Amino acid sequence: MIGQQKHHVGRYLVLLCLLLCMGRPFLAHAVPMMNDPNGFQSLAWGIALATRPDLEVARAGPHVNEYRLKQGPPSYAGIPVESLLLLSVGEQFARVTIHYQGEDRHKQILTYLERQFGSLERIPGQMMRGLNQQYTWRGTDTEINVTYHANTERGFIFIDSRTLAPLFNDHISDSAE
Repeated sequence: MIGQQKHHVGRYLVLLCLLLCMGRPFLAHAVPMMNDPNGFQSLAWGIALATRPDLEVARAGPHVNEYRLKQGPPSYAGIPVESLLLLSVGEQFARVTIHYQGEDRHKQILTYLERQFGSLERIPGQMMRGLNQQYTWRGTDTEINVTYHANTERGFIFIDSRTLAPLFNDHISDSAE
């Protein structure tokens, strides 16, 4: 009886994986980025964020630290967002994470990103509609990934240094959940 239950659980897991994969493209293609910023705003990839007087530590760790701006509510391109964090790995600025809420903000952010970094039109693999939308711009030094969940109207932006962001993987423990 227990063996049959394990077999059914395995079937359900395979079915769940297939359903999840059907909702997103198998291969995500990136838009070639125009105007690679080589960082975020006036901050170049690799600088030491700890030395910046306009930032405060949001969460400190042995290898990875999160910082937030000291002044004002968070915004991206003049658009209010839920949170904006700058991350360093090994004391080097490597990633920005932005969380936002609402379809209107999502449209404003996409408009800004397309204007700054390149149009999404006619790029195979981009999810323009649906419950989970994904967009990627890839430059020489920077990669921008946007994921938007239409059912909850939650959006996530990851702006990464292409050379430093992979270092985060070196510090993920085997027990991370």
